[in-house]
Order: sequence, then C-alpha cells, then structure tokens
Amino acid sequence: MKEKITGQSIRLFEQKGFSETSIQDIVDSLGVTKGTFYYYFSSKEELLMDIHHGYINELLAQQERILMDDSKTCKQKLFDIIFMLISDIKTRGSAAKIFFREMKNLNEERLALIVQKRDQFRYNIEELMKKGIQKGEFRPDLNAEIITFGILGITNWSYQWFNPSGSATDYEVTEIFVEMILKGIQMD
Repeated sequence: MKEKITGQSIRLFEQKGFSETSIQDIVDSLGVTKGTFYYYFSSKEELLMDIHHGYINELLAQQERILMDDSKTCKQKLFDIIFMLISDIKTRGSAAKIFFREMKNLNEERLALIVQKRDQFRYNIEELMKKGIQKGEFRPDLNAEIITFGILGITNWSYQWFNPSGSATDYEVTEIFVEMILKGIQMD
C-alpha cells in the first residue's frame, strides 16, 4: 500500500503540484482512508521526502555501479551515466519532475539532506571528468566543474521534453548528447 500511495501521489503532484494536492485528494483517488495514509506517512511533507529520497538514492546507486566498473573508460562511463539519466525518464520521469520542481516544499533540514545527495551525484561526475582529463581522454584545458553543470543541465532538462515513445529512443538521444559533449571535450 505504501508503494501505491507513493505512486499515486507522484501522479497527483505532477498534475496538480504538491501544494495543490491534499491528503484527501490522495486517499480519495485510491479509495482508502486518511488513517491508511497516516499509517505510512506522518505528513504530506514526509511523503514528499520519501519520494525525493527514493529518486536520488536510486540514481546514486546506479551511478556508483557505473563508476566502479574498472573495465570501462571514462568516456564509456560518461555515456552510461547519461544513458541512465535519459532512460530513467521512461520509468521515473514523473518522479524526476517532482524531484526538481517540488524540492522547494521540503523544510530546511530535509532539503539539506537532499541537496547533499544531489551534490554528491554532481561531484561524482566532476571527478569522472577530472579523471578523464588526467588520462588524456578529455582535453586538458577543460573546467571540469562547468562541464559537469553543462552535462547535468542537458540531461536533467530532458525530463521536460523527452518522450520515450517518440521518434528517438533513449539510446539515440544519449548518443546525440554524448557526441555533442565529446566533440567539444575529446582529445584529437
């Protein structure tokens, strides 16, 4: 039931927004009582935090698996991370929208925890860029921090427009993004 509440809440938050969705809206849409909601969550904000944690923790775990694969080059790992973010839109695009759009509704303490994890995801990419520069896979004159923000800007905005059922697949979009990025950072 917790997963049903979470899933339905993500759909409602995406449609109406966090502030405009009441606990009553959530339970009515599921045909359950408020008691059922409060059995799993003490508040709507706790539910939002649970959505945020679930989203960022899964991304960090997937990213860690990619980064730990010593058989791949930095370029391959970069491709895999970008593909992970784009392909994730198929299954968790709504959660991504909630993550980026509704973060402002977390209290200061909860927000600090999410921002720390979000920043860790960014730092991991930045370290990958630095490693690629050191190994000669990427140009030596790059600003790894700015390149990382650019990569995240490209990929994180994709959840707004990318349609997994559209004319380009997640893999094709990833290939386009990576080619665009690498043409600017790859060693000749």
